[in-house]
Amino acid sequence: MSTELSPRDLSWAEVDPARHPFDSEAAAGVVRSLGPAGRVPRRPDVPVVDQALYDWGWEEAGPWADAMTRALAEHYGSWVVGWRWAHDEGDFDGGPVGSWCSPLHSVTNPDETLDRVTAALREWREWLESLAAWFEAYPLDLAGIDDQRILWDRTARALILHVADRTGCGSGWYGHCHQILGWFLSRWGVPVDDAAQMVEQAIGGRFESWTCPDPVLVEDVAERLADAVRPDATAATASPALPDHLERWLAVRDSVPWHEAADGAGSAPVTPVRDGMADAVRTFDAVLDPSRGQNLLTALELMRADAARGAGLDFALIRRWQQHVLGTATPPPFRRLPAFAKGGRERYGIADGTRARLDACLAQSASNTTRSLPLTARAARAHLDVCFFHPFDDGNARSALLTLLFVLAREGVALDGVLLLRRVAYHADDPHGALALTRSIDLHIRETRRRADEAARTRRGSGGG
Repeated sequence: MSTELSPRDLSWAEVDPARHPFDSEAAAGVVRSLGPAGRVPRRPDVPVVDQALYDWGWEEAGPWADAMTRALAEHYGSWVVGWRWAHDEGDFDGGPVGSWCSPLHSVTNPDETLDRVTAALREWREWLESLAAWFEAYPLDLAGIDDQRILWDRTARALILHVADRTGCGSGWYGHCHQILGWFLSRWGVPVDDAAQMVEQAIGGRFESWTCPDPVLVEDVAERLADAVRPDATAATASPALPDHLERWLAVRDSVPWHEAADGAGSAPVTPVRDGMADAVRTFDAVLDPSRGQNLLTALELMRADAARGAGLDFALIRRWQQHVLGTATPPPFRRLPAFAKGGRERYGIADGTRARLDACLAQSASNTTRSLPLTARAARAHLDVCFFHPFDDGNARSALLTLLFVLAREGVALDGVLLLRRVAYHADDPHGALALTRSIDLHIRETRRRADEAARTRRGSGGG
C-alpha cells in the first residue's frame, strides 16, 4: 500500500464521525459506483503456494486495492483509508478490521471482492463510531484532572483492553493502541504532538506483537498516562523520555575503528561443508513454528539469489526478503512510529529522512565503496544498521541476520554455523560490541574454512577426488 494511503497517520479530527457523515445503507451502492469496481483484477487459477499468485498480488491486486482506497477517499474523505487495516499481518499490522485480509487473499471474483470492500468499510466506520461513543462517555477535564484520577485510570485501562480485544493482540497491534490513546487525549484538548509523546513514554515499548498485555502492565500504563496529563506534571513524576538510540548508534558508527577488524575472509570465497543458516532454521525456527521456518527458508533462498546477481543493498531489497520472513501478502512498509527493543530500554526514533539514512548506510556495505574496510567490518556494520534503524514493525532480528549473510554471500562467503551470531544482543551505544561482532564473524569464517579444508583433505585421502 502506498504511504499516503496509510491509516496510521490519521488524526482524530480526520476520523471523528461527528465531522464526517456516512450512510451505511448506501455504502454498497457507492462502492459499486466507483471506477475501480469495474476493474477488479482476475485472480490466477493457480495453487496458493505458486509464485505467480504472489506476483499477481503485488503487481495487480495491490494496485487495484490502492485505487479503490483513493476512490473511496475522494468520495468520503481521508478517514476511509482504514477500511484495509486488517487484523494481524494484513496490509498493515494489528488493525481492527476482520472483513478484509489483504489483496492477495481478499481479491477473488468481482461480486465477492466488492462485498468484502463494503463490509470492511462498514466495519471500520463502526469501529470509529464506537470509539467516539467511548470518548464522549469519559470526558477529560484537564483543569480537574486530580479529581478525575480514578476515572481516568479506568478509562485508559478500558481503552487499552478494548483495542487488545478488537485487534486480537496480533502482529503490531500496539501501534493502533498508541494511536487510539492519542486520539482520546487530543479529543479532550491535549495537543497532538504532546499526546503522542505522553503515550509513547507511558507504554515505553512494553507492548509486544502476538501478546496481550497483562493486567499489571495495563495498570502501570494507565497510571503513567494519568500522571503525564496532569497540568503540574514534572520530570519527577512523569515518565522520563528515553534518548534516541538510533542517533546514538549513528554517532558510535562513525567512531568505531572498523579498519581494525580482523579479516579472516581475505579475498577467497568460502564454501561450507553444510548450510549453517538453513540448519539453524530447521533446528530452531521450524521447531518453534513450522510456517515461520518455511518462511525464513524462502527468504534465505531469495537473499542468496540477490547476492549471486550482485544486487545493491538497500531497504527496498531487504523488504522483499521480509515479506517472506513474515509471510505477508505484500512487502512490509518502513515503520511509521518510534520503535523499541530490549524490553523497552532502547528507543529508535523516526523522521522524514530515516529511510534515506538507512539506504545510505547500507550502500556502504559494498566493497567498491569502502575498499579499506574488511569484509567482516562491512557485514557487522550492515547487521547493526538494520538492528538499530529497526525498519520493520516485526522480525528485525531475522532481517539483520539475512543482511549480514547477504554481505558475505555477495563476496562468495558462506558459513557452516550461525547460532552464536543469533544469540548475542548488541547495544546501540557500545563501540566495543560492534568490534566484537566483527571478531565473531571472523571466527565463524575461519572455522568454516578450516572444516571445509579438512573435509576436502579427507575426501582426497579416501580417494574421493
